Amino acid sequence: MASLLRRGFATAAQSNKVTIGLIPADGIGREVIPAARQVLESLPKSELSPRFEFIHLDAGFEHFQKHGVALPEETLARLRGECQGALFGAVSSPSHKVAGYSSPIVALRKHLDLYANVRPVASVAGTGQKQIDMLIIRENTECLYIKQERIETDANGLKVAYADRRISEYASRRAGLMAFNMALMRDKLRSSIPASERLWQGKPKVTIIHKSNVLSITDGLWRETVRGVKENNAALYAGVDMDEQLVDSMVYRMFREPEAFDVVVAPNLYGDIISDGAAALVGSLGLVPSANVGDNFVVGEPVHGSAPDIAGQQKANPIAAIRSAGLLLEHMGYSGDAARIYQAVDGVLREGLIKTPDLGGKSTTQEVTDAVCKRL
Repeated sequence: MASLLRRGFATAAQSNKVTIGLIPADGIGREVIPAARQVLESLPKSELSPRFEFIHLDAGFEHFQKHGVALPEETLARLRGECQGALFGAVSSPSHKVAGYSSPIVALRKHLDLYANVRPVASVAGTGQKQIDMLIIRENTECLYIKQERIETDANGLKVAYADRRISEYASRRAGLMAFNMALMRDKLRSSIPASERLWQGKPKVTIIHKSNVLSITDGLWRETVRGVKENNAALYAGVDMDEQLVDSMVYRMFREPEAFDVVVAPNLYGDIISDGAAALVGSLGLVPSANVGDNFVVGEPVHGSAPDIAGQQKANPIAAIRSAGLLLEHMGYSGDAARIYQAVDGVLREGLIKTPDLGGKSTTQEVTDAVCKRL
């Protein structure tokens, strides 16, 4: 995982004081976000290490049920005014329409302009898994997730539902730039690792996901714009290969030969589906982190949902949230501390003695968290 120090995070990295908003939200978010905080507080201290301050903030469906709002204005104001980054747990968005409710994480991405969802999916050397080192870049602001839906009645009195889909050149280019820049950064990081220990052995590669054979206008614009990032910056990205994959064949290939992919960039809906499916390649949704990244803010977010069936039982796997805390630090410029977190987690997984039920074990959320902290 490569460091991505963005413009707005330089001040935090220079001063070493880092204020992180903690938004557990719903379900197991209330268990895994405290676990991530514990790991951050367990990092070895040095002159260059961040000094953490934490602010607890409210959001979520349960908050909506109590107060009529899923993302309070106070939460947004404090994130903007006091925090350099945040960790979001999980949200229990209902599958049916609830009047007045919309997902708070989708709203956060919009209000803070977190235009790329960065999701690394990597196996751990020494665990017998396939060699997977894939980074999925999901455009985070458009596609069907603009949530412009309506229902009409046809001439026969039957309901017909519509959903508008938006793909813009502006958003597509930003996602494409993120993908190609991350490909370069990952290649630089790999160059410092002995060749025998690298999971990805080839040149850096960006795979563009689309369905422009059917959606020739919207996905056609996406495809052309992302391709244009490399084609219009030929010298800068000369060392990065580029290919394409139709989204349906991508799913097939991803499960048959996941080692064929390096950086994958996709529109919002495709990226959401692919990245959740990719979690199965490394064992569990409970292992896979993500970061919602903008130019001036980042929100770490485990890929898993709120899992209400196990909430409050200490069965939740905290590793996705812990790795998301590492991603948060990485994107804020603290790549050394992020690497320590990743190495500690990998050590626990490689040893294989302490595992939550999703990985076939009987360990509790707290036991896994303590094991990671011990390795730190």
